[in-house]
Amino acid sequence: MGGSGGGWSSLGNLRALEDKAKKALKGGKRNVFISFATEDMAEVNLLRGQAKNEKSDIEFNDHSVREPYNSERAEYIKRKIAERIERTSTTVIYLSSNTEQSKWVKWEVEKSLEMGKRVIAVHPGDRFKGKKPAWLSGDIKVVSWAKLSDELK
Repeated sequence: MGGSGGGWSSLGNLRALEDKAKKALKGGKRNVFISFATEDMAEVNLLRGQAKNEKSDIEFNDHSVREPYNSERAEYIKRKIAERIERTSTTVIYLSSNTEQSKWVKWEVEKSLEMGKRVIAVHPGDRFKGKKPAWLSGDIKVVSWAKLSDELK
């Protein structure tokens, strides 16, 4: 005979768990693709480490591609990058004096915008002192790394 000997007999318990999960997801990690010039890898790795620090108020899932880009595998790499951008909500451009010369950063930004993704450029320090790339459109907000957390909310 089917008795209700406990367990998940109450729909209220399921709803409470569902609400808790939704709240956790809503306030949790952001899916972010980090676009940067290869020359800036050391600085970007420092920022990644800072974001993983428990005391940091920035939390995101980093979907950037970490292998070097070479022209022999360009089409394969573009396809893999596009897949990773597709899984994210925002592309964050690490803005430096190297950004303008990077064909990859330009392509990643164009692909992100084509996919309807939000794009934010970040720089270290209080303000960006270098030359912004000509292709960095007015729709892309430029903020300091310290303000990225607020922009991702």
